[in-house]
Amino acid sequence: MLWSLIKILAFVAVITALTFGATMLMNVDGGAVIAIGGVELSLGLLELVFAFVALVVLVWLALKILSFLVAAFHFLNGDETAISRYWDRNRERKGYEALSEGMMALASGEGHLAMTKAARADKYLEQPQLTTLLTAQAAEMTGDRKKAEASYKKLLEDDKTRFVGVRGIMKQKLEDGDTDTALKLAEKAFALKPKHEDTQDVLLRLQAEKADWTGARTTLNAKLKSGALPRDVHKRRDAVLALSEARDVAKEGTSIESREAAIEANRLSPDLIPAAVMAARSYIEDDNGRYAARVLTKAWSARPHPDLAAAFAEIAPDETPQERLKRFRALTKLNTDNPETKMLLAELHIAAEDFPQARRDITELVTTDPTARSLTIMAAVERGEGADDAVVRGWLTRALTAPRGPQWVCDNCQHIHGAWAPICSNCSSFDTLSWKRPVETDVAMPAGTEMLPLIVGQIEDNSASDDASDDVTDAEVVDASNDK
Repeated sequence: MLWSLIKILAFVAVITALTFGATMLMNVDGGAVIAIGGVELSLGLLELVFAFVALVVLVWLALKILSFLVAAFHFLNGDETAISRYWDRNRERKGYEALSEGMMALASGEGHLAMTKAARADKYLEQPQLTTLLTAQAAEMTGDRKKAEASYKKLLEDDKTRFVGVRGIMKQKLEDGDTDTALKLAEKAFALKPKHEDTQDVLLRLQAEKADWTGARTTLNAKLKSGALPRDVHKRRDAVLALSEARDVAKEGTSIESREAAIEANRLSPDLIPAAVMAARSYIEDDNGRYAARVLTKAWSARPHPDLAAAFAEIAPDETPQERLKRFRALTKLNTDNPETKMLLAELHIAAEDFPQARRDITELVTTDPTARSLTIMAAVERGEGADDAVVRGWLTRALTAPRGPQWVCDNCQHIHGAWAPICSNCSSFDTLSWKRPVETDVAMPAGTEMLPLIVGQIEDNSASDDASDDVTDAEVVDASNDK
């Protein structure tokens, strides 16, 4: 309010001053006579002032017109002028509008509209690193692979956009299944930007698929240095790579190198079951059972596994069942509540023909958490105690429909593997196999499977005269137990 009042007062003061000045000039005598071509003009003092102001305005307009004509001449001559800059700004505005509309269309999934806007932006803008990238992404969305590849190749020409071009072509090669070319492009992209996390992951996976364990360990170390990988995860995955390298060395027949690699893998990750088994077997080959037992005991304390027990048995293959039961206490006293420990104890007592103790070891497990393996062990116990064949077959039949228990399962795709591997055979993920129970499927078993043990038992009772043909031998039960 105050500022508006001040402006009004200032305006009134200026008008008053001009009016007062004009009045004073009108009261002053004198003037000027201008003669032009025999024509005389007599001007008073006030008229002279207006004429002077008009002359100044005319001179200013003349200079502006002259400047415009000079600029027009330079424009027509191809030189940069204010006119050209004006048109350039106009083109640039239209180009950026088209570019932003194209990016919005791309984000909205409108590939064809994004292609149209990208072409319009390319027409107005001299920014190929932006418009070409938009064209490439829009072409991929619409399925125009050739145009997308051509656009990515254009990006290779500029140092600033070379990484984007290499990565774009690499993704196309991966989609085509050309992993050899994709690996070379991933290495090039990694050389351009060693700290790019997605490029590191792709390169690591491709190197693992190609069994380039040395290169994969180098990439893994780069991930650690760039902060893209926690130190404990790096240690575990480095052990996986070292174990994979040891396996390849073992296939080549160089036993000393394979032993050293296996021991190194176990040192990096003592709880990695395959590494512990391989390191223990390398110690056994070197006639160093004490070190083998130490490795396996440490791994068993972290995670009991049947392969660890099998390798522990290889330390003294010729011992009696009673001697084995005593030696295995180094394992069985650890993780006593673990199902694997209970099943191991039951198997050891079966081998020692202590069937009552084996029953005590396994009874709770088959009641609370039955699996195919624990039920098969129970069948062996029943057979060892002289139970009827119908009872034995009943347990074996239950084992057919029971869960398999823990297996090597991919954490990424849930694919089940028969043996551990560094790479999932289904989704090609690296270091995703875990020893765990598979996810329960929604596939229903045929109705009435819970009656199978009773049906088998009834058949056995009705065909007692044919025991010789249907007898379940100890060997059959043991073989079934081993299979499970």
